Parts: sequence; C-alpha cells; structure tokens
Amino acid sequence: MFLRTQKKISFFCNVKRILIIEDEAGISTFLKEGLEEEGFETDIANNGNTGLQKAQSGKFDLILMDWMLPGLNGVEVTADLRKTDPTTPIIFLTAKDTVQDTILGLRSGANDYLKKPFSFEELLERINVHFRKPKPEPVIFQHGPMVINHAKREAKWKDSVVTLTQKEYDLLLFLLKNKNHICTRKEILQKVWDIHFEYSSGVIDVYINALRKKFPFEKTDNFIETIRGIGYIIKDKEHESGI
Repeated sequence: MFLRTQKKISFFCNVKRILIIEDEAGISTFLKEGLEEEGFETDIANNGNTGLQKAQSGKFDLILMDWMLPGLNGVEVTADLRKTDPTTPIIFLTAKDTVQDTILGLRSGANDYLKKPFSFEELLERINVHFRKPKPEPVIFQHGPMVINHAKREAKWKDSVVTLTQKEYDLLLFLLKNKNHICTRKEILQKVWDIHFEYSSGVIDVYINALRKKFPFEKTDNFIETIRGIGYIIKDKEHESGI
C-alpha cells in the first residue's frame, strides 16, 4: 500500500519532531519507523481527541493527519488547532481523493494533502519542503499583562490599549523580539533609529523611561532591565538566575 525506497540521509542536522495522528496501527508504525530511520523524532496519537491535545502542546514541528479518526476527525482537529496555532505545518494523509475533499482539507487549515496509497519517498520530500520554508514571524508578543499585536501595531496593558509613539513602539518591539537577550545601545541605535555612526545614546534612556511609565510593571517582573554600561533586556522569570 505504501512504497519505501532506500534510506536517505535527513536534510536537517537539528532534530525535528513529527506528530502522527493515525488510527490504523499498521500505517502509524510504518510511518514512525520510516521517519525515525530518517532522523526525525515521532509521537503517535490514535484518535482525534488525543491528537488535538498533543498537537496543542506546541512540541511538534510538523503534523501528519489522517482524516477518518475516532472522536474528532482530521478536519475538526485541524480547524480547532488553527485557532491557537496558525503556523505548524499539517499534511493530510487520507484515502479521500475527490477535489472537494482536498479543498475541504486545505480550507480547514492543512498545508498539504497526500492521497493514500503514497510513496514514502514523496512524503519525505513534502516534509522537507515544509521545513525549508522560513517560519512566519510572530505577530503577537507578550510579557505578563502586556500584549503587542504587531499586525495591528497595537499595544495593550490588561486589555486596555496603550498609546505609543512610533519610536516607543519600535523600541519595545525590538526588545520583545530579542527577549532574554541583552540589546546593546549600539544595536538599538542601529535597528530602531537607523543610526550607524557615533551618536549620543541618551535618547534611548528617554524612551525607556517613557515605556516604563506607560507599562506599570513591578520591579520583580523584569520589564526592560538596565544592564549598566551595555544596554537593556526584557527577560522571562525563568531567566532570572542568569542572563
């Protein structure tokens, strides 16, 4: 039913994790063994409800999805997952082969659609294509009760919109994109102000102080911590013991 050719060397040096949501034990075992031979890590869910729970954990780089599953079907799992995870690639592996089925699967949020029976070599190529694609940059950035929606260029504090100037917003976004990493004064001037020559960095302090006033974090919340003589950092609490 499924074709395997000689083993190929995985295209990636870093290990990728693939979730297999498939209720037929023979198919899921076949996929698991083949993918692990190629250097991937795998996990199996044999019904839609368990598959959705595992997929929502965020531990997987790609999902292989059967359509006809006990509990939630593959389309339902995909549609539910896309409410919270719009980026993890999903490939449908299914015997449903009409144009209407393909359209329905893709519209539910799947990235690809492979009809059974399929060649294992073709599946590998499709997986590798998805891993070559750069992941979309996130549009939501959060630190405690502060949320930045970059798609709207909107900042909120506890659900209330906070008005920021363009440079305040750009500075905050840069620090959040580099969360848990020290941003030097030179980097901030270059990336936020587009200044690539010797220039007083005192302007940064003015904007940092303005952001601190607009987002009244407690000192223990690590919101824009000053690293003397170097720059600034926003860090999560689990990074408190070391930078």
